[in-house]
Amino acid sequence: MEQLTLKNFLPILCGCHQRADRSFFYKGKKFPVCARCTGELIGILIAIIVSFFIRISFFYSCLILLPMIIDGSIQILTSYESNNIKRAITDFLFGVGLVMIMIQVALFSINIGIELSQLFSH
Repeated sequence: MEQLTLKNFLPILCGCHQRADRSFFYKGKKFPVCARCTGELIGILIAIIVSFFIRISFFYSCLILLPMIIDGSIQILTSYESNNIKRAITDFLFGVGLVMIMIQVALFSINIGIELSQLFSH
């Protein structure tokens, strides 16, 4: 049985296709995930850290999801081929927006729970 390492776990976690033509290389070695997944993972990690200090509004969090949605949709629906830098940047923004939305939804849910518990405790 193969040992589970970060290199073979990341593609499973991300659902990554691992295509070489859509991946970054460093010193001749291919990243374990494609450019989109790389950008999204970096965006998620940075957003988790940054969220302790600042938060992006729900509106702007949704807005920064759009570049990846647009780039990916155009690529699927037309003969347009995006490049790895564009994929990484748009998915970096997507990762940040996704985390910020998840945090805001969680905080909203917590606040509703607090309000309900106060309402029923009186």
